[in-house]
Amino acid sequence: MQVTETKNEGLSREYNVVIPQAHLSERLNAKLEEIKPQVHLKGFRPGKAPTSFLKKLYGKNLMGELIQEEMQAAQAEALKDVQPAMQPHPHMKDGLLDEVVDGKADLEYHMHVEVLPEIEPQGLDAIKLEKMVAEIADEEIEEELKQLADQNKTYKDLPKNRNVKDGHKVTIDFKGKVDGEYFEGGSGEAAELVIGSGQFIPGFEEQLVGAKKDEEKVITVTFPEDYQAAHLAGKEAEFEVTIKANQEPQDAEINDDLAKQLGMDDLDALKARVKEMIQGRYDSQSRLHMKRELLDYLDEKHDFDLPPGMVKAEFEQIWQQVQSAELDEEDKEKSEDDLKADYEKIAARRVRLGLLLAEIGKESNVDVPQDELTRSIQMQAMQMGMQPQQLFQMIQERPELLAQFRAPLFEEKVVDHLIEKADVTEKTVSKDELMAEPGDE
Repeated sequence: MQVTETKNEGLSREYNVVIPQAHLSERLNAKLEEIKPQVHLKGFRPGKAPTSFLKKLYGKNLMGELIQEEMQAAQAEALKDVQPAMQPHPHMKDGLLDEVVDGKADLEYHMHVEVLPEIEPQGLDAIKLEKMVAEIADEEIEEELKQLADQNKTYKDLPKNRNVKDGHKVTIDFKGKVDGEYFEGGSGEAAELVIGSGQFIPGFEEQLVGAKKDEEKVITVTFPEDYQAAHLAGKEAEFEVTIKANQEPQDAEINDDLAKQLGMDDLDALKARVKEMIQGRYDSQSRLHMKRELLDYLDEKHDFDLPPGMVKAEFEQIWQQVQSAELDEEDKEKSEDDLKADYEKIAARRVRLGLLLAEIGKESNVDVPQDELTRSIQMQAMQMGMQPQQLFQMIQERPELLAQFRAPLFEEKVVDHLIEKADVTEKTVSKDELMAEPGDE
């Protein structure tokens, strides 16, 4: 095997690799001899089949495996003194691989590699941050209590002569038809529905207003064009509905009874818990502001070459998100070229900060505990509608996925580490200032 560096400019490296056919053939013959005793072929005693015959049967598959092993070894040799920014890919002339497998040519190819820059973190002992703090007003606690009371209100059964109104909770049986045929998932029994909640298809709930208990109605609605079940999207449907119960909401009083319903000893304990929840939101938002201030500081203090492939991949991911979302008013006024230029700068900043935080974390021995990583994967599984074990199985089959789950946790750990080291001063602000998007204040 010959691995020759042919280019070394900035973060770019190129290597020419030559693996002689004689070496591959020697390894292939050795492999055939190794498997010979295990091969049982009709007409030959065990282990007595000629090597030439085994080569015809298994040669191509074994050569393919050997080529992969040799290419991996060549890559390891080329990259032994550098850290690749991304997985390199070999480039070889068309048809060469078939010639190599057939034993007619040396395996020769080149690799282009972008390496990670050498980074020396600067100014970490001089970080100064402001921590926004805001007082929790009694009015905000009262508003939270009202919402809790509304979420936990009870409903009272109404007599048959009372009409369904907006805000009532009805219990219904329903069966839906599309094109005259009942469809899967379009029926239910004893389903509870609060009128006006938007829980059902647009137009469904409104047509129940005015109905009475035990009444049967036929409701006609049209599924939204973007409905998740593509075979129903945009189609008209008829639902046969029977009102089984009509209930009127009862205002829940904010008192000890409500607190006990929510598992608290009394109203004072509930108020204290609500205040803790609000404080948690305030603390999280305050940290977001500090993180933004910290990242701005680090970005200003560091300027080093970035692997173009990493910046390109980050930009493409950002641009895909931009194209699938509605632009804000400021971006709507920009040309596509101007927008791309803006987001290319954002991509470069993200890559720069990502590499810098990784280096700081490495030097500071920051780690992500296994239990936190496991919990994060479990939460991701639930958000993806999967069983956690399914996602763990995917990660086991594709180990590179683990880094994708670990990376954001690691970054937050490094940010916390830097905030702990920083000179932090508190700044009293209003709630509106605190809750503003970081960078908009």
